[in-house]
Amino acid sequence: MINQEDVLETGAALQTEADQFPGQEFRSEESMLRREGESPPQTDPGAASSDVKAPDPGFLRRSDAGSPSQSGTAAGSRKKAPKSVVTIDEQPSVETVAEKAKSDLLDLIESMKSRRVLTGIIQGIEELGDNPNNSVAVIYHGDYKIVIPMEEAVELPAGFSGSNGDEIRHMMLSKRLGAEVDYIVKGLDQEANVAVASRLEAMRAKRKAYYFKIGLDGNYLIREGVSAEARVVSVIRAGIFVDLFGVETFITVRELSYQRLLDASSQFRTGQRVLVRILTVDRSNRNHIKVSASVKQAGVNPLERALRMYTVGNKYVGTVTMVDASGVFVALDGGVDCLCTHPKRGRPPRGAQATVRILGIDHEASRIWGSITHIAIAK
Repeated sequence: MINQEDVLETGAALQTEADQFPGQEFRSEESMLRREGESPPQTDPGAASSDVKAPDPGFLRRSDAGSPSQSGTAAGSRKKAPKSVVTIDEQPSVETVAEKAKSDLLDLIESMKSRRVLTGIIQGIEELGDNPNNSVAVIYHGDYKIVIPMEEAVELPAGFSGSNGDEIRHMMLSKRLGAEVDYIVKGLDQEANVAVASRLEAMRAKRKAYYFKIGLDGNYLIREGVSAEARVVSVIRAGIFVDLFGVETFITVRELSYQRLLDASSQFRTGQRVLVRILTVDRSNRNHIKVSASVKQAGVNPLERALRMYTVGNKYVGTVTMVDASGVFVALDGGVDCLCTHPKRGRPPRGAQATVRILGIDHEASRIWGSITHIAIAK
């Protein structure tokens, strides 16, 4: 049987020793057994006397961190600290899904309240109701679906006075599938994740900023002789339609390349960005600015260098690229098209190898002409 007086004497002795060595920690036998991984001895409740009280542990000096039971309880009740992100730069550059969704929403709200211009790709054309000519352009901004009504997406050609305006708009909008366009949000439904926007309003804002705003040098930002980026919004065989800071203009196939180009779609696609040179700007009507531009004149004419590779009177080999009423065009090395007269042996097929004698070179006009002396047709 446990003697209460013996326990109290032992506790008093530990307390006296602890007072003599204040820098050390003293633990009860039970706590030390738990630290060593052993279970403390269990006392049969029936064997202990009911009048025996356990010693008050308050007089024992223990280490709070020394007992696994105590440290485990403290760790379990303490909340886990949020995981931090180790970033490459001072500020994180990679957004989480929640941060991206919040940023997308703020973009739309800011555009709606302050008329901020946003940019997106027309990823779909949806018809409304049974009328195929009543359609909308669809752009996705994160998880939000941006809907641009047809009449707010494309402008009818200047001077158009026909009665089939909706049909023309629908055709023009369909040709702009995949185009990169600007828009301003007009309405937002956060629960449905849908917003309504206007492309034409964004184009008007761009025209005001680039065609009528005076820069620090005292000139308009977009003016004759300036090189600028343009967005290809539609491509046909005869040329490309580009969005030039709020103005759509058509560039013919002859102004796309110094080399002979028969089909613009062979080198250009909707959604592409190209460098153009501004040829003329007509600001007489603020609502209908007229601009002419050229892709080929924005770069260096490769024919000027290539023409120096050839001399009059010598023979060179090339490939027949086209035959029309004006003659036979033979592509020489360096992208030079030599115009030759029709040979007496008959019209050569496209792709045939031809030997030409150079008869003349006009370096100012970047033209070269000659005559075909031999034709090799692959069998």
